[in-house]
Amino acid sequence: MRTILNIIWVILAGWALFLGYVLAGILLCIPIITIPWAIASFRIAAYAIWPFGREVVSKPTAGVGSFLGNVLWVILAGWWLAIGHIVSGILLCVTIIGIPMGIADFKMVPISLMPLGKEIVSTRRGSFDRTL
Repeated sequence: MRTILNIIWVILAGWALFLGYVLAGILLCIPIITIPWAIASFRIAAYAIWPFGREVVSKPTAGVGSFLGNVLWVILAGWWLAIGHIVSGILLCVTIIGIPMGIADFKMVPISLMPLGKEIVSTRRGSFDRTL
């Protein structure tokens, strides 16, 4: 089911959001000092194109530096990426088939505003993850 949702997601909204994050990453690579934010943008781009089956969790080692970096991120790129998620989420929720994808889009708004101090992990459980 995740694969089907991801394929529909890529067609309806994922591709445009992916390009937005890649564009932000490329622009943030121009000044050398903003390369850490560019890396975060590329990391979120990989999540934005294939989100189902993964989730965002806070890093336990994130501190004040991540908070200050996130403040700068909101100023540089976060606000317009968050607006993109909100607009595409509203448009996806217009159709019945788009409602799960719209909800996933709204769940990406916090990471689009504060990507530093977060990591993306898989929610898939393999055969070795089962408990007896």
